[in-house]
Amino acid sequence: MIRDATPADLDRINELYNTTIVDSHVSFDIEPWSLDRRREWWDSRGPELVCLVAAVDDEVIGVAYSSRWKPKEAYQTTMETTIVISQHHHGQGLGTELLGALTARLHDESVHRAVAVIALPNESSIALHRRLGYREVGTLTEVGNKLGRYWDTLLMEKEL
Repeated sequence: MIRDATPADLDRINELYNTTIVDSHVSFDIEPWSLDRRREWWDSRGPELVCLVAAVDDEVIGVAYSSRWKPKEAYQTTMETTIVISQHHHGQGLGTELLGALTARLHDESVHRAVAVIALPNESSIALHRRLGYREVGTLTEVGNKLGRYWDTLLMEKEL
């Protein structure tokens, strides 16, 4: 079931996101988020933040959300999309369903472009975004330094 996230979901959203931080290069955060920081994120969201969760038997197993691409006014109709799926639920089509629901919702919100920033390598994320109509628009080389090395990112965009 895909639904709008609620404040009651923040602990699980935070738990899912933090799994991408410590032992992975896919998030360029270095330290896990505290629950207080997640609550601040939630409370400070503007109308551009759409946050959806996928739940099975009331357990949140995935989250997808939008955030402003850049703070400058001219970028207000461009949103960055983020998706995290529980490692136990990879490969089941949930990412396609959840990110698809997010981009459909952004389209309804009059967003012009959705942007994804994917730390490389990450073939499964690239394939997911391609399935949903994102196209590759460029690579930034060695822009993130994490886990003792530099990482490239792939920029992908989807016209909404």
